[in-house]
Amino acid sequence: MNRRIILDCDPGHDDAMAMMLAASKLNNLKLEAITTVAGNVDVEKNTNNALRICDLLGLNDVPVAKGAAQPLIRKMKAAAHVHGQSGLDGTTLPVEPFKQIVKQHAVDLIIEKIIDSDGDITIVPTGPLTNIALAIRKEPKIIPKIKEIVLMGGGTYGNRTPAAEFNIYVDAEAAKIVLESGVPIEMFGLDVTHQALATSDRMMEMSAINNPVAKAVMQMMNFYSQIYQGKLGFTGAAVHDPCPVAYLIDPTMFEMERVRIDIETKGEFTYGMTCVYTNGMTDREPNANFARTLNQDKFWDLFIRSLKSYS
Repeated sequence: MNRRIILDCDPGHDDAMAMMLAASKLNNLKLEAITTVAGNVDVEKNTNNALRICDLLGLNDVPVAKGAAQPLIRKMKAAAHVHGQSGLDGTTLPVEPFKQIVKQHAVDLIIEKIIDSDGDITIVPTGPLTNIALAIRKEPKIIPKIKEIVLMGGGTYGNRTPAAEFNIYVDAEAAKIVLESGVPIEMFGLDVTHQALATSDRMMEMSAINNPVAKAVMQMMNFYSQIYQGKLGFTGAAVHDPCPVAYLIDPTMFEMERVRIDIETKGEFTYGMTCVYTNGMTDREPNANFARTLNQDKFWDLFIRSLKSYS
């Protein structure tokens, strides 16, 4: 049976790659909805990008809903310096999508999908957690009906500040609500996503795939990798957002650890910090599974096979 998911995202090059992986017929996932949130760029651009990627992937029947335009409390801080002003700079995709959004707000669509389910829908956030926190606050009845939340965010170090990863930093108050909700959570932070590197060898494999999806992904990779290989000094682009999707397809490629995670919302220099307690460091109850290591060969084999499936 296919695993039902709602992908909550802010496309973003690596969000687009997560969409590609989730939508591949090769895999065991069923996209119930795609919801968008302000993050990498503003929510209007992120929504437009989600629709453009849906057109590319042929996702005609998957509803796309626009969500929160601002974090719960703080002012929006985007990442155009990584993804470009459009959020998908470097691609030749049509600027205007054919697919249209649904009239519902993303928060209402999430609530409706979860309430109408048999408790078998997983939420997969790959951007700030604003929509998910708003849905939990607006309709707490969804909490026991969410199968799990499998998210990209956090880590034991940061990339927006020394302490904070971008998705958590943008809306730490929302992340705190989600982590304290009682919903089962799997967190894929920088510790593991920085292991998913698109090195030159991986890029060469992808460049040999001759279909429109693979060509678009290669354009994204080429733009995205300039930041990582240049400014950040990585050996390849860190492909963050496909990691939680890959976990749902094949959890054996990840090593997970049961931990306590708290989100810092008050620190002057540590706002958005993901405090990960392990090995009896606290008597607070564990509330998440935290990804530690990735089998890179398994990950890239899945990613490349999924690209080929669009031929």
